[in-house]
Amino acid sequence: MRNQLGFLKISSLVVKIFSWFFLFFGVLGGLSIIFNTSPGSSRWMGAIVLVMYAFFFFLLFLIAKIVDLLIRIINEIKKE
Repeated sequence: MRNQLGFLKISSLVVKIFSWFFLFFGVLGGLSIIFNTSPGSSRWMGAIVLVMYAFFFFLLFLIAKIVDLLIRIINEIKKE
């Protein structure tokens, strides 16, 4: 597991960046639906889009934080 630390660090960073992009584009899309800049959609669809993208953001960010915790645990075991 110690030889995979570089991969874990990079993948955690990539997932965090991806989750922030996911949240940004979700908020952008949800607000555009709420403010009726996309025709043919109702306002409640914008709220659903916001909630859905926020959920996926927190899910991905939580996965990245768990990987960070795993890295810290591996580093602590390595010290002993």
